[in-house]
Amino acid sequence: QVQLVESGGGLVQAGGSLRLSCAASGRSISGYGMGWFRQAPGKEREFVAGISWSGGLTYYGDSVKGRFTISRANAKNTVYLQMSSLKPEDTAVYYCAADSSVVMFTRTHEYDYWGQGTQVTVSS
Repeated sequence: QVQLVESGGGLVQAGGSLRLSCAASGRSISGYGMGWFRQAPGKEREFVAGISWSGGLTYYGDSVKGRFTISRANAKNTVYLQMSSLKPEDTAVYYCAADSSVVMFTRTHEYDYWGQGTQVTVSS
């Protein structure tokens, strides 16, 4: 089993930056594909970013390309999401997800493990 805990969310003004962290426990995630998703009130969960087990491949949702960066530190069992040039429409609960055999990083059902989420609020 893998437990995931997100942190780093908060309130930020438009144009600002935040870095989210996803700390894993239970087992090493070095062989796991990882993803970040977000869900705003009344909306479906949306793919934000994904990263392969080695970190060599990264994927981004169209709405965050060029503004967000996903990275991982396998030695720390942690994945990060650096968010810059934040917009009010980025306001959502952000979730970290993991799976040992993910292929389509954009699909929620590809992931077996999920964190509880961290709230990000961007004020205009």
